[in-house]
Amino acid sequence: MDLVSESKMNSEGGEGRPVPPTSLPLQGGPTQRKKLSAPRISLSLDQSEDDLGETPDDLDINVDDLDTPDEGDYLDYTDHEMDWEDPNVANRSATSESIPTYSAEEERRDSKLWRTVVIGEQEHRINMKIIEPYMRVISHGGYYGNGVNAIIVFAACFLPDSDRDEYHEIMENLFLYVISTLELMVAEDYMIVYLNGATPHRRMPGLGWLKKCYQMIDRRLRKNLKSFIILHPSWFIRTVLAITKPFISAKFSSKIKYVNSLNELQELIPMDCIQIPECIIRLDKELKEAAENSKMNSFLYGPEPTAAGRTERPDEAGASSS
Repeated sequence: MDLVSESKMNSEGGEGRPVPPTSLPLQGGPTQRKKLSAPRISLSLDQSEDDLGETPDDLDINVDDLDTPDEGDYLDYTDHEMDWEDPNVANRSATSESIPTYSAEEERRDSKLWRTVVIGEQEHRINMKIIEPYMRVISHGGYYGNGVNAIIVFAACFLPDSDRDEYHEIMENLFLYVISTLELMVAEDYMIVYLNGATPHRRMPGLGWLKKCYQMIDRRLRKNLKSFIILHPSWFIRTVLAITKPFISAKFSSKIKYVNSLNELQELIPMDCIQIPECIIRLDKELKEAAENSKMNSFLYGPEPTAAGRTERPDEAGASSS
């Protein structure tokens, strides 16, 4: 029996619906193409027992019998795949997925990292964390006179190095900290002791920073400043003060005093509450020993000849030989 007659016989059964052929003849014209047999698929939502019976056996799939990978196999496969690509991917993934806990204590601590101050009727925010290593740059050195005049100590050796990447940000926040702290410490007249010794050139504050400090100081603080003492002055600080003279008043210039040793400073102000850094104490000791050695050499060998004396000696020797 050929395929055409078989399809006609099948079309008579099954509630009068034509049954599509399961295969097509391969013979035909040159334009015909080879077609593969397809299983019968019913798109009707109302499936009767006859329709279920007509389902081909190869489509009767039991899902429970399928061998599917479990969760452990899937994770294991994923880990191996990451290992083939990059052995560090797993570590980076584990690190990025971990969320650090943020406790209430940490939240209170972070809130203390910023301080809001008012300078010149303008509100500023100070990053306290970035200046934490340099907060010893300014300290309270006690009182002098009648007990209400404050001594403010500024230690330049605690300033940051100028080659740091965040140097300008540190100095900006440190400037606000110094000015705001000065306003809190001073009630009446006061003096500033500037510890200049043992400070390398890379830590010296720039001219612009000093000028900004002077301009931002309140008029009350300028008026109440009675003395500005510089301990162990160097040629650099002397040059800076000479350059800044046009920007400061003559009254402020008259308040500047140079002190060469701690002994001289002790004769001017009480030193009981002033905390002198260890590096400045060592420098003062070295300078004192050098001065004593110089005096001893002058006493033993006499004063060194001047340049004029050295030039006259050859002439005197030539005159005596003639």
